[in-house]
Amino acid sequence: MFLFLFSTSFWIKAAQLILSLSILVMVHEFGHYFFARLFKVRVEKFYLFFNPNFSLVRLKKINGKWQIKWLAPNVEPSMVLTDTRDEKGNPLYRPMTQAELQALPDDDWRKYPDNTEWGVGWVPFGGYCSMAGMVDETQSAQNLSSEMQEWEFRSKKAWQRFLIIIGGVLVNFITALVIFCGITFHWGTADLPLKNATEGLYFSDLLLQEGFQQQDKIVSIDDQTPTNVADILQWMIIEGKRNVQVLRGEDTILLTMSEKLGNKYLTFQNDFDKKEREKARNDNTYQKKRYVLVSEFFPFVVDSVLTGGVAEQAGLQKADKIIAINDVQTGSYYEVTNQLQAHPCENITITYLRNGDTIVSEKVFLGDQGLLSVFAKNKYEFCKIEPKKYTFFEAIPVGIKQGVDLLKSYVKQFRLVFSKEGAQSLGGFGAIGNMFGAIWDWYSFWYMTAFLSIILAFMNIIPIPALDGGYIFFILIEMITGKKPSDKFLEKANTVGFIILLALVVFANLNDILKIFM
Repeated sequence: MFLFLFSTSFWIKAAQLILSLSILVMVHEFGHYFFARLFKVRVEKFYLFFNPNFSLVRLKKINGKWQIKWLAPNVEPSMVLTDTRDEKGNPLYRPMTQAELQALPDDDWRKYPDNTEWGVGWVPFGGYCSMAGMVDETQSAQNLSSEMQEWEFRSKKAWQRFLIIIGGVLVNFITALVIFCGITFHWGTADLPLKNATEGLYFSDLLLQEGFQQQDKIVSIDDQTPTNVADILQWMIIEGKRNVQVLRGEDTILLTMSEKLGNKYLTFQNDFDKKEREKARNDNTYQKKRYVLVSEFFPFVVDSVLTGGVAEQAGLQKADKIIAINDVQTGSYYEVTNQLQAHPCENITITYLRNGDTIVSEKVFLGDQGLLSVFAKNKYEFCKIEPKKYTFFEAIPVGIKQGVDLLKSYVKQFRLVFSKEGAQSLGGFGAIGNMFGAIWDWYSFWYMTAFLSIILAFMNIIPIPALDGGYIFFILIEMITGKKPSDKFLEKANTVGFIILLALVVFANLNDILKIFM
C-alpha cells in the first residue's frame, strides 16, 4: 500500500481527482452565486475548499482595485455584537452602520461588505458560497443580524430563494451536458453494436448460473431489443428486467433471471475485487483487473510473444489461437485469462491452433501473476466498431441525450445502495480516484468529470438537511403552507443533516481503508 502512495499512477489519479472536483465545486457554487447576485443578495465569500482560521489566498476588489493576500487570517463579517439577547438568552448581532463602516481603515476589508471576498482554503474538500442572511455551514442563526436586511437571503421571496439554492444543481447538470456535447464534437462516438459480435457473447460465472451459455446471442430483454452490451447491463442489472430471449445455435430459448440479479452481481463483484486486492498486496507490480459480467465473445489470438516468457517456452507464435488450458476448453479471450488466473505458480499445458493444426505444449511453469507474457489481439479486431463524427450542431443533441440517459441510469441504480451488497460497494475518495486512469487521458478525464457532475447534481438534490435538497424541501413546504421555518429550526436541521453526511463520508472512506487491508 505504502509503495503505491509513491507510485506515478497514484499521483496521476490524485491530480485528476482534485482537478475534476475543483472544477465541479466551482461551477456548483457559481450557480448559487449567479442567482444570488441576480436577486441582489450579498455574497460575502466565494471559496474553493474550506478555510478554518486562515486561507491560502484571498482577494477582494477595493476601490476598483484587486487586493490579494497570501496565507492570511480570515476576515470577520461586518457585524456587531449587541448587548441584547433573544428569549433563549442568545446574543444578538446587527450590521455595522454606514458611519461605523466609514470609520474603518481603508485597507479593512469589512469596510466593503457589498464586494465578494474570493479565496482558496487549505482543507481540500468542497467549497462554499456564503450569502448574507443564510443559515448554512458557514453561519449559524445566532450570528445573523437582529433585523432582517433587504440584501439578505432570508429576506427574499420563496421562489427567489428556491432558484438561488437549486442554481448549484442546475449548473452542475448543464456543465455535464456541455462536456458531453464537447466530447461528442471533438472525439465523436464509437459504437460496437451487438450485431457485430458475430460469435455471440461471453458470460461470467454469474450469468452462466442464470442459464446462459457461452456464445449465446441475446435477442430481447422483456421484449426490448438491446443494441449493445451497455443496454444488457442497464436492463438486467440496474432495472431488474428478467425475461431474456437468446439465440443458441438455431434454437431460440427463454431464460428467466433471478429476482435480485443486481444484488448478486454486486456480491460477485465485491468478491472478485477482494481477490484482486489480495493479489496486489502480495505483488506491488500486479495490475488489478476488472470484473467482466458480459462482453462480446472473441478468441485469444497471439499478436506478439515476449522473449523469455512462458509463451515462448510453450512454443506460441504470432497468430496462434489458444483453445484450452490444462484440457479445459477456453474458446474466448476471457476464458483463457480466467483459467490462467486460476493456476498461478503451477505447471500448465496450453492447447492452441496453428494453420488448422491442434498443438499441445509441454508443461510450462506459470508465474504468480498468471501471465503468458504475450500481447493478444483486442476485441476490436474481431468485432467491428462503428465510429461516427459530428458537426458542432449535430453533437449537441447527441451529447444532451448521453447526459440525460446517464442521469436516468444513475437514479435507477441508486436503489442498490440501500441493500447490504450495495452498502459494501460504497466507496469514498479512494474509490472515486480509482475511476480515473493511471495515465492522463483527456477523453477519460472529461468523461469522468461529466459523470461526477451528474452524480453531484443528483446527490445534492436529495432532501437531506445541509444539502441543497434539504433547503429546497423546506422552501417547498413554505410555498405550500405559507409558513417559513425559523432560522433556529434550520440551524438544528442542518446540524442533524451534517452529522448524517459526515457519517456517510466516514463510512464510505472507511470502506476504502478496509478494502486495502482485507
